[in-house]
Order: sequence, then C-alpha cells, then structure tokens
Amino acid sequence: MRKIGILVTSEIEGGLAPFEHDDLQLVFHRLNRLSELPLLEGSTWAFVDWVLPETSGLEICRQIRCAPQTSHAHITVILDEDDNEIRRRALRAGADDYLVGPANRNKLLDRIMSVSSNVYDAGAIRSITLGGLTVDFAAFRCTWQGVPIPMMPNEFRLMRFFAEHPGRVFTRTQLIAALGKQGPPVDERTVDVWVGRLRRALRAVGAEDPLRTVRSLGYVFDRP
Repeated sequence: MRKIGILVTSEIEGGLAPFEHDDLQLVFHRLNRLSELPLLEGSTWAFVDWVLPETSGLEICRQIRCAPQTSHAHITVILDEDDNEIRRRALRAGADDYLVGPANRNKLLDRIMSVSSNVYDAGAIRSITLGGLTVDFAAFRCTWQGVPIPMMPNEFRLMRFFAEHPGRVFTRTQLIAALGKQGPPVDERTVDVWVGRLRRALRAVGAEDPLRTVRSLGYVFDRP
C-alpha cells in the first residue's frame, strides 16, 4: 500500500483521521515543531498556513526544505486570499503550490487526489546508510555491511526512526508517539523490549551496538 504522511500546521475541519482509497493510505499529523516529527512513511505532503500565531508560513516552508526528513516534501501553502505578492514569496521560500482558505479535510484530500499518481512517491526517501548500516524503507529491510538483519515490524520502524535522527536522545514516551501507536496505551517499558530485540538483532550480524541508554532519559542512536 502506498502511503503519504500529511503535515498540517493547524486543526482542520473534519478532523485528522487516516484516509484510505484503493491502495493509497493518507495519514494526517499535526505539525507543531519540526523537531517533534513522527515517523513518516512513504512520501510527505505539508499544508502550511501562511498566517500562524507564533511564526510565519514563510519560516515553516524554509524549515521543511532544510530538514533532511522533509526536504523532498510537497508543500502547499494555505493563503487567506489570492494575493500575487504573497504567492510569489511562498513559492520562493520553497512551496510547490498554494490553496486559498479556509481549508478543511475534504479540500485537502481533493487537492492530493487530483494529483497524478506518479507524484505520490516522488518525495519518498528510499533508504538511509550510516556507516555499515543501511535501512531500506521501500524493501522494509535493514542490512549490516550487506548482511540482512532479521527483525520484527516494530523493531524495524524503531530502527528507521533512530536512523533518521542520529545523535538525539528520545524518551520512551516520545518513541511511542513517534511510531504513531494508537488504540490502547502502550506501556513505556514495552520500548525497552523493542530496543532489547533490536540490539540482539544488530549483534547477531556482527554490528556494534549503536543504541545507547541515557540514564533517566531514554535512548540515543550513535552514528556508526
């Protein structure tokens, strides 16, 4: 199933529940700070309000383009009115197109669904290589110096998230939120189980353990 992670900078009428159509799944995320992005699977589409209470759409566009995780995202700026000068400024800041508000769920979905299917995966990052470790998103596989690392889906998604954010300490709560766990609450100690399995999988193929426990805080992935 193809996936698009949709980032929105404000609450939208109609809510942020996932949407599925044929083989396409759209998952909405509220974008508060780029430093707190969840795991984004597939390509990414950001809907950025030009007017925001604490910053500007211009600055958010620039940040999205500079962040490795979102640099290839499709950016649609939401304008209060169709102003030529603002539209030009938005495009210069890195936006791909614009939408005149007010925006709601149906309007955003209509914009995405109207785009040719070959655009959906255009911005998707396929893999990350850090030293001898390669995390292949498309194949849902990790390898160490070319050797496949057997791991369960939760461990793979955790490995991918760490690989996307090397050198940053994450609490157990942040990791649960980043992996998008919904439904019944997940015990924070479950993260310890995931990390333990991930460490064993890495050691089994001869990789050094890049996951470091930070006492009283959480875990950090040290770049190999």
